[in-house]
Amino acid sequence: MLIIKRVSLLETKTMINRTNSVFFKFRGWSNCFFLHSESPFFSSFRLGLGFGAHNAFLHSSVSSNRSMVDKITNLNDALNLFDEMSHTRPLPSVVKFTQLLNAVTKIKHFTYALDLFNQMCSLGVPLDKYPMIIAIKCCCQLYRTKDGFALLGCCFRRAIAPDVYIFSALLDGLVLEDRILEAEMLFKKLIKQKLCEPDVVMYNTMIKGLCKFGNNVTAIALLRLMEQKHCEPSIVTYSTIIDSLCKDKMIDDAFKLLNEMVYDKRILPDVITYTTLIRGLCNLGRWDDASKMLKEMEDENISPNVQTFNVLVDAFCKEGNVEEAEAVINIMVERGEVPNIVTYNSLIDGYCLRGEMIKAKTVFDSLRLRGLVPNLVTYNSLLNGYCKNRNIEEAMQMFRQMTGQGLKPNVVTYSTMLQGLFQVGRCVDARKLLDEMHAQGLIPDQCTYRIILDGLCNNHLVEDALSLFHLLGDSKLNSDIFVYSILIDGAGKCGQFHIARNLFHDLIDKGLQPDVRTYTVMINAFCQEGILQDAKHLFLKMEESGCPPNTVTYCVLLQGYLKNKHYDDVEMLLQEMDGRGYSLDASTLSLFIDHIAAGLLDRSMLKLFNKLVPKELLDDPRLCAWESN
Repeated sequence: MLIIKRVSLLETKTMINRTNSVFFKFRGWSNCFFLHSESPFFSSFRLGLGFGAHNAFLHSSVSSNRSMVDKITNLNDALNLFDEMSHTRPLPSVVKFTQLLNAVTKIKHFTYALDLFNQMCSLGVPLDKYPMIIAIKCCCQLYRTKDGFALLGCCFRRAIAPDVYIFSALLDGLVLEDRILEAEMLFKKLIKQKLCEPDVVMYNTMIKGLCKFGNNVTAIALLRLMEQKHCEPSIVTYSTIIDSLCKDKMIDDAFKLLNEMVYDKRILPDVITYTTLIRGLCNLGRWDDASKMLKEMEDENISPNVQTFNVLVDAFCKEGNVEEAEAVINIMVERGEVPNIVTYNSLIDGYCLRGEMIKAKTVFDSLRLRGLVPNLVTYNSLLNGYCKNRNIEEAMQMFRQMTGQGLKPNVVTYSTMLQGLFQVGRCVDARKLLDEMHAQGLIPDQCTYRIILDGLCNNHLVEDALSLFHLLGDSKLNSDIFVYSILIDGAGKCGQFHIARNLFHDLIDKGLQPDVRTYTVMINAFCQEGILQDAKHLFLKMEESGCPPNTVTYCVLLQGYLKNKHYDDVEMLLQEMDGRGYSLDASTLSLFIDHIAAGLLDRSMLKLFNKLVPKELLDDPRLCAWESN
């Protein structure tokens, strides 16, 4: 029998006073204590159902229970009231206890709400569906949906008919835990077996789950089902789908849905809808349209909120326009909106992206003066900035500082630090950090794996990279075209052409489609080996495969021709580049100048050559010298 540790309210309050961060936990709670039908929990639950309703007047000290519940703003008040109620005889009704339970849930203390629910059962309070709804919701909000379903089974056994609120809570729990397939199955079962009639909240929950995984088609299909079932969609319904469409850069579809919402359903957009659309437009670089949307929003007397301003700040920072971002923050403050940690995280990231680490650190140092606490995102941005600037010592110091502040590094943190260590050639330290990452129970993701392979290859440790690759075998991590591109490039640059070619054949055998980078690095390997015929063949195959070469591909092949003194196809490639609007990069330009100066190239192609020189390279003194000749 599973035993539940019971703690008195007095002990619980003492624990809260000792530290606000400590939460009461049952022994075995996480192991689904609801599942054992003979557990003390269910014993007390049966006792609770066995009592009849109390009709006697309550003790005068809790006669004003409702008004006292309404005034609850913190957990201590709630626990004090529950303690008082639990010692009153006769006990207050289930309604009074439910009101208190709901108040604790509203202030987001779900663990304590479940504790009080358990003590209600122990006291013999006769339970109806309302405290059950609250308990199930708390389980689901705590990512314990399995316990929520155990309580659902208890409802069935005790003749408490589950309703739309209970099923909505369970659906929400599945969505929170990313169990979207199970959520779909439950939703379909509810409709098919007519267990309940979904309301707008349940539809919105299901749509939220679908959009969370980018399943916009099914989400819109569910919107249409709502209409068929005569369930009117709300602003939340439309805003959720519009947000998902914007995230997938389907901005035109988002605006079509907006028009449907406004003109067909007569639902006016709110600040959330406008903010979503402004974010979508900014992410696509459509600044004029975003500005128009902001003006339309204000014309409708809808004031931008903190989230709206944060979208603008973040968009400007990502564009490298930090001055505009700071101007937005100033306007924000003038309008009475207080910038939060998200605002300053964007600003710090903006400075880091521009390599202005002193300014980024200045903003970071000002956070606590503003009453804000740096979070994981703040530190990750700074770490990324320091690593990109190859200031690994400062990054390591910041990394240790964040752990000292009680923040736990995540996979992104470790990936950033690994990349920084590899960039400065500290492969041994990178290995130690990877071991630390494993010790913390964190599993490297696809991005981490790419960083490790790329770091090893760039530090001429191709054998180690290949060993790791072969160690993982048929792992999903190896079914990635980026991984093959990294290894092919690394092997080719280290003179291991046969390995590069075998890897290229291997990815084709696996059914992977080479992208432009894969083709380019393989062409480069052929050129370095002097096998220009195969390089040309693969170059021509790119177009046939629906993967046209880019500027880099052309420059790689041109350099291969020049270094191997194969000049026959050079003019043709230059003409193709001109036709596609491509330009020469600095290294290819330098090689051309050297060959022309040495008299190895015909000066007749000089006119064509000049058309391919980018503006920023026109001032090259060597270019000016032979132009004057």
